[in-house]
Amino acid sequence: MTIVDTPERRQLRELTRAFVTREVLPHLADWEKAGEVPRALHVSAARTGLLGVGFPESVGGSGGDLLDSIVVTEEVIRSGGSSGLVAALFTHGIALPHMVAAAGGRLGGTLPGAAGPPVQRPPVDDDLVDRYVRPTLAGTTIGALAVTEPETGSDVAGIRTHARRDGEYYVVNGAKTYITSGVRADFVTTAVRTGPPGGGELSLLVIEKGTPGFTVGRRLEKLGWHCSDTAELSFVDVRVPVANRIGEEGTAFLAIMQHFAAERLSLATQAYAIAQRCVELSVRWCRDRSTFGRPLVGRQVVRHRLAEMHTRAEAARAYVHQVAARVVAGEPVVTEVAMAKNVAVAASDWVVDQALQLHGGFGYLRDAEVERHYRDARILGIGGGTTEIMNEIVAKGIGL
Repeated sequence: MTIVDTPERRQLRELTRAFVTREVLPHLADWEKAGEVPRALHVSAARTGLLGVGFPESVGGSGGDLLDSIVVTEEVIRSGGSSGLVAALFTHGIALPHMVAAAGGRLGGTLPGAAGPPVQRPPVDDDLVDRYVRPTLAGTTIGALAVTEPETGSDVAGIRTHARRDGEYYVVNGAKTYITSGVRADFVTTAVRTGPPGGGELSLLVIEKGTPGFTVGRRLEKLGWHCSDTAELSFVDVRVPVANRIGEEGTAFLAIMQHFAAERLSLATQAYAIAQRCVELSVRWCRDRSTFGRPLVGRQVVRHRLAEMHTRAEAARAYVHQVAARVVAGEPVVTEVAMAKNVAVAASDWVVDQALQLHGGFGYLRDAEVERHYRDARILGIGGGTTEIMNEIVAKGIGL
């Protein structure tokens, strides 16, 4: 038994596996073609108790911490789900944490998994939690996080979308892109500049769909994550109530940085889980597939390749778990989080390539599960901070 393999988390795995088998697998191919998952899936996941994992019960969650969220993510993929499904169904994992953390002083603690010790902020109106957090964790609303802009990705400090204070409103102008669940979202937690260009005065505003001037642009077609809708967003003189600001004005940069740890470890989990699933699929295929009179697995070169695939996947899993446990313990492990993401992504990239090769021509077809994992895995070295940015963080962490 390890910190991630406890009796309670084994039960969580079983619950997740049963949910995926019952609610996901019969429909996933159709959702991939449709370009989104149905809203009813959110309700079903909430009723099962999975949607709120990692969020305090005081805000409508199911309790647990980052490690419990990792268990759910891992098991969704290993049970035959996809990384794109995780992105679509659990998009609230990046849309809600800032609200929960800002309200933590009155609602029983900050979101588990945030890097460093809990930050005590001035109490905020519980209205944001009641209007957005609780219904989202109940599956009746969908939220998204909008940080990336057409000319600004991981450089959060370079955000140009501006919010000008006008009495009890902010007037927002700008654009966001690559927004996960941007098509379906009922509200968007939006990073805006509330100070002069080039400064660090960023704030977070909750902007509801249907607000005049807020439009959802074209649905973006992608290489992978087909069942996860992605959109461009536009804001033209959008009036947002000051009451929709999360935390104090000018505090968003630190808030975004603090919650990067959980997001990056979620992506790392998706990466090693894809690798593990592809190992399982490849072992099964190589046992069943025969060439020249004997199974593929009977050939030493194939056995050794499968052994290497398994080794890399398991090593990545072990390191991600170790770093995640340190995050939950409140240790400052920014460098280690970056390394964990890169280690897991590298393992995934290599394993999915080997898995598709072992599947031969069948692996190249849309009928093959490994084909979907091959496409879905490619975004993991880009989202949440590119591999190159992770390496820059590591370089700074070792004093370079």
